[in-house]
Amino acid sequence: MAQEWAMAKVAFLGLGVMGFPMAGHLAAKGHEVTVYNRTEAKAADWVARHGGRRAASPAAAAEGAEFVMACVGNDDDLRAICTGEAGAFDGMAPGAIFVDHTTVSARVTRDLSDIARGLGLGFVDAPVSGGQAGAENGVLSVMCGGSEPDYAAAEPVIAAYARICRRMGDSGAGQMTKMVNQICIAGLVQGLSEGLHFAEKAGLDIAGVVEVISQGAAGSWQMANRHQGMAENRFDYGFAVDWMRKDLGICLATADETGASLPVTALVDQFYKDIQRMGGGRWDTSSLIRRLRAAD
Repeated sequence: MAQEWAMAKVAFLGLGVMGFPMAGHLAAKGHEVTVYNRTEAKAADWVARHGGRRAASPAAAAEGAEFVMACVGNDDDLRAICTGEAGAFDGMAPGAIFVDHTTVSARVTRDLSDIARGLGLGFVDAPVSGGQAGAENGVLSVMCGGSEPDYAAAEPVIAAYARICRRMGDSGAGQMTKMVNQICIAGLVQGLSEGLHFAEKAGLDIAGVVEVISQGAAGSWQMANRHQGMAENRFDYGFAVDWMRKDLGICLATADETGASLPVTALVDQFYKDIQRMGGGRWDTSSLIRRLRAAD
């Protein structure tokens, strides 16, 4: 990870729970930041807190920017801000680099990368892991795809909010790596939910159990950071079940294309569907334990 930041003119598109603090870290590192958000009040709030300026469209935000970063919702949202009416690609000058932090399909990533290349633009897919807390604390894991020159240029800017940033391969490799991340998380959270549910039924002290087993082979980030909220029936950590189902849908569709077998992921995706039916679409992903408790 580069430790020095050259001042850059940056646009940031999408100021949700991730994008808002990520853009803030860019401003704090001295970059000149222009923001765009569909809800203008959110952009105005960001400027009031961090300075910089806001723009009325992705194209306007991208004008004169060396790097255009995005963190939006899904494939359609990404296409719209890149190539839709007043999209970012319309405002970017040849040589500028688009860095996409959205979790989307590798297919849309490769399509947009090809379009960008035809316009003389760079494109780096750079999905992130670490959740809202990682974004707020500037310690995200960033997995990237794209050409080596584009990545080398963008990495010092991404470093403003990354604990680790790696190029995983050509266009789409970052998104494919993020799919691996989500596949692993799905199984881990279900296993943790079942373990804690079992401990509850056995009358064990949850905190004591976790203190012991987290130091051994069962330990995980999910256990260390989510067990207390799960024990307290509190699921407000930011990464919503609705978004996890979107991500797992991408994983399962890609598995069909590649021939990979994901039986546990497919099962956990249906468990998250159950959580949505319980009204928990905005609960965080550790809420899988609620499904087990509801079956009691």
